[in-house]
Amino acid sequence: MKPPSGLEEAQRRQQASDIRVFASSCTMHGLGHIFGPGGLTLRRGLWAIAVLLSLAAFLYQVAERVRYYGEFHHKTTLDERESHQLTFPAVTLCNINPLRRSRLTPNDLHWAGTALLGLDPAEHAAYLRALGQPPAPPGFMPSPTFDMAQLYARASHSLEDMLLDCRYRGQPCGPENFTVIFTRMGQCYTFNSGVHGAELLTTPKGGAGNGLEIMLDVQQEEYLPIWKDMEETPFEVGIRVQIHSQEEPPAIDQLGFGAAPGHQTFVSCQQQQLSFLPPPWGDCNTASVDPDFDPEPSDPLGSPNPSPSPPYSLIGCRLACEARFVARKCGCRMMHMPDAMLRKDTCVCPNPCATTRYAKELSMVRIPSRASARYLAQKYNRSETYIAENVLVLDIFFEALNYEAVEQKAAYEVSELLGDIGGQMGLFIGASLLTILEILDYLCEVG
Repeated sequence: MKPPSGLEEAQRRQQASDIRVFASSCTMHGLGHIFGPGGLTLRRGLWAIAVLLSLAAFLYQVAERVRYYGEFHHKTTLDERESHQLTFPAVTLCNINPLRRSRLTPNDLHWAGTALLGLDPAEHAAYLRALGQPPAPPGFMPSPTFDMAQLYARASHSLEDMLLDCRYRGQPCGPENFTVIFTRMGQCYTFNSGVHGAELLTTPKGGAGNGLEIMLDVQQEEYLPIWKDMEETPFEVGIRVQIHSQEEPPAIDQLGFGAAPGHQTFVSCQQQQLSFLPPPWGDCNTASVDPDFDPEPSDPLGSPNPSPSPPYSLIGCRLACEARFVARKCGCRMMHMPDAMLRKDTCVCPNPCATTRYAKELSMVRIPSRASARYLAQKYNRSETYIAENVLVLDIFFEALNYEAVEQKAAYEVSELLGDIGGQMGLFIGASLLTILEILDYLCEVG
């Protein structure tokens, strides 16, 4: 067989590149009516206008869909999910009174009286008499240094003294099941903190009796006398409680609720698991707490948080930012702040990508009843009046073994973008992905 001559090859390429031949075989609608055999007619002109308008409408819709995708919208879904068991939350509690009056000394008032109580040095003697203590002796010399953490460790309300009874799911518990943590309210105690690798407690049932029940003595006779009205002067009596996940530090002064003596407070909880999207759909962050936050190994206060490297949380980030600012200004920190120093003055605290919260419903009844007042007074060797004015019961439990899952999801995925483009392509120009391949193949033949 003879190979094709140059003339035959040129004729074949011309025939293949003929627009009329391509239009008659192309699967894109309308091309065959525009480039058919014959001259220019009104019918062909109308078809050309229709094809161009359809193509313009298609390109406009594609541009709109691409623009909408580039805005990275998100949607939020709420789902109620069942579980066979739930991890019990961390429960942090603080006595509203930060320091016991019987433990304060003239040296404490010298160093901390102004900051904690708003006392002038001339008022120290009168305040000590109000505490029932003798004033400082003549020639009193304060200590050359002072440690606030040691003051709170020595003078705060001891959990061993406050905790009268403790039960978790009906089983006895005690102070050993709590860990000490410093907050703005002083020395506080956290149940089920999970520190030092301790196994987190779970519960397989909902309802009262399947959670934590504690009886506390608030020790009202140890409350400090109110000397003057300050910004944070407490006028109430009782404890502050915060229910939170083990992954975030407590902000009990802002998010805690109160429990009053003479009442049993029932706290019905529901777990909420929140999931947020990272950029570009959202602004969440999965980083650990502030990589610029360098620890100070020589800090005498030590770490106020039981976990040296806690996961990122919004509260933890704000606390770290506050500590950095204070450290930058005065070269020190408050005892509840992370032990670190500052390298910048401002910080941005985005939402964590995953967090757990607890919705709460509170109810309460008065205690003790007339029938139980005498029994409790005899049991704890106190008067009935003391029991009514100092003892409270706190009962925390899950309402049911279900939880709310709140999730952010991308509102417009790549697959939806491709589906919309394909739909617009079929609607306006009757084309598909293979049609585009046909056009590319024709352009290669022409080239």
